[in-house]
Amino acid sequence: MTESLSINLFAKMYRIRAIEEAIAYHYPEGKMRCPVHLSIGQELIPSVFSEAIRPTDFAVSTHRGHAHYLAKGGNLNAMIAEIYGKSTGCSKGKGGSMHLIDLAVNFMGTSAIVGNSIPIGVGLALSVQLRETDQISCVFLGDGAIEEGVFYESVNFAAVRKLPVLFICENNLYSVYSPLSVRQPAGRSIANMVKAMGVEVGVADGMNIEASQGLMKRSIERVRKTGLPCFLEFSTYRWREHCGHAFDNEIGYRTPEEFLDWQQKDPLHHLEMQLIEDLSLQGLVMDIKSNVMNEVNAAFDFAETSPFPNQHEAYDNVFA
Repeated sequence: MTESLSINLFAKMYRIRAIEEAIAYHYPEGKMRCPVHLSIGQELIPSVFSEAIRPTDFAVSTHRGHAHYLAKGGNLNAMIAEIYGKSTGCSKGKGGSMHLIDLAVNFMGTSAIVGNSIPIGVGLALSVQLRETDQISCVFLGDGAIEEGVFYESVNFAAVRKLPVLFICENNLYSVYSPLSVRQPAGRSIANMVKAMGVEVGVADGMNIEASQGLMKRSIERVRKTGLPCFLEFSTYRWREHCGHAFDNEIGYRTPEEFLDWQQKDPLHHLEMQLIEDLSLQGLVMDIKSNVMNEVNAAFDFAETSPFPNQHEAYDNVFA
């Protein structure tokens, strides 16, 4: 991995974490009146995605979608304002954390319903095929979404119609508080299940920077070149509770040993140490952190000072 790529990935991972840590810090103030699902600990996958994807490509995501929105180039001020329910938010303050969208960068939305954005991403890939462009459509999903019927229908349709869609599964081991061991038979591989449906698959350790970066880059290039679907499974781990700003290890669904083991693999920490100790770039690291924090603080100031939506706009742009 080149020095410039290492610097870029550190900056992207640090930015995503700093933003979500700031959300966690401010959440107890009671001004964000929507649920938040943080992905602190999972920053590497959206960061390597951001390095390889084009602005013209499509992406959709899940209820845990802050990082994906940011990685696709979504507007930070609009995201924080949305979480604050302000009219300057990316969904005009009506969607909150789980309904992010930025059409300017083809980030086509997130959904609070598990699996709900998967067929939307496949539909976007169908539009690419019909319009004969060189775009691809990317669908972020968690391991819990694999257990929704719509996932299999969508993958099958993408395989049969030969659609340029990249499914990116962030397997953080838990569906809310249920581990894979109580949801799937022992030894079953998610990637192998998808492979049996006729789709090319790839697997990588989502804590390993070079493995994740290489797989993501090759897969995006492959989908763009062949126009065929591909499914990627990255092992990863969320640090904070399923929904909210706090930690929840005390409720017993995961052990302290497991949590600490995953924390010690943190790619952001290891990359920072590499930049400082191996490449003597401490000054650059400090500059990156300072610039990010200035950007984050400005975004929260923007959200705080933005107006709430007018009451008469409550039903504008609402489809149900």
